[in-house]
Amino acid sequence: MSKSAPLRPAEIGDFAVPRHVAIIMDGNGRWAAARGLPRGEGHRRGVEALRRTVRAAGDLGIGFLTIFSFSAENWSRPSAEILELMGLLRRFIRRDLADLHRRGVRVRVIGEREDLDPDIRRLLDEAEELTKDNSRLVLVVAFNYGARQEIARAARRMAAQVVAGDLALNAVTADKLAGYLDAPDVPDPDLIIRTSGEQRLSNFLLWQAAYSELVFVPAYWPEFDRTALEDAIIEYRRRERRFGGLVAQTGS
Repeated sequence: MSKSAPLRPAEIGDFAVPRHVAIIMDGNGRWAAARGLPRGEGHRRGVEALRRTVRAAGDLGIGFLTIFSFSAENWSRPSAEILELMGLLRRFIRRDLADLHRRGVRVRVIGEREDLDPDIRRLLDEAEELTKDNSRLVLVVAFNYGARQEIARAARRMAAQVVAGDLALNAVTADKLAGYLDAPDVPDPDLIIRTSGEQRLSNFLLWQAAYSELVFVPAYWPEFDRTALEDAIIEYRRRERRFGGLVAQTGS
């Protein structure tokens, strides 16, 4: 991000924020390694960063916040680390769900649930059910999620309707397929942030990211806070969004 631009984080309240922000929370392990700490400590500090970010998103008036919490590819990690991550998920939901509900946050979960442990599925279901009527902020949790897998699921759902005779083949369009994704009612992200300096999507929201602005933050995820979120939004507001056509300014 340019250091010479006139906008500052303190001025963020004077400007509209993106409706939907998505975040690839990357760098927990590297943050820990840089400090001589176990990877598990990095994941625990990452949960603290998530709490800060959800609170900041609600305060800033962001409507939708999607977080890449656990990818379909993460199962290849060492079993001890997976156990640590699952434990953190359980503790986060049990400890934070009441607070999220009290602050008007609605929890949505995308990704494949069938092969998850029953207690994990139950916790995810409970989080969605408890918060389903909240409207201050929609927190979309991408868990056991991969974008290619999501698109394949959508294609299977649509193909089943074609085979059953409920959908004509010539009615299959990009807009139609979008309606079969995991959360078709959630708008596409305006801004996707990735921490840790990596500059790729890593199988995250590939369909929905077609016209998203991408901001890559050098800080590791445990270091992310409200100021970092505001900085990313300010960078987003400097962009010109064309959507394949003429210029559409993000700024006011």
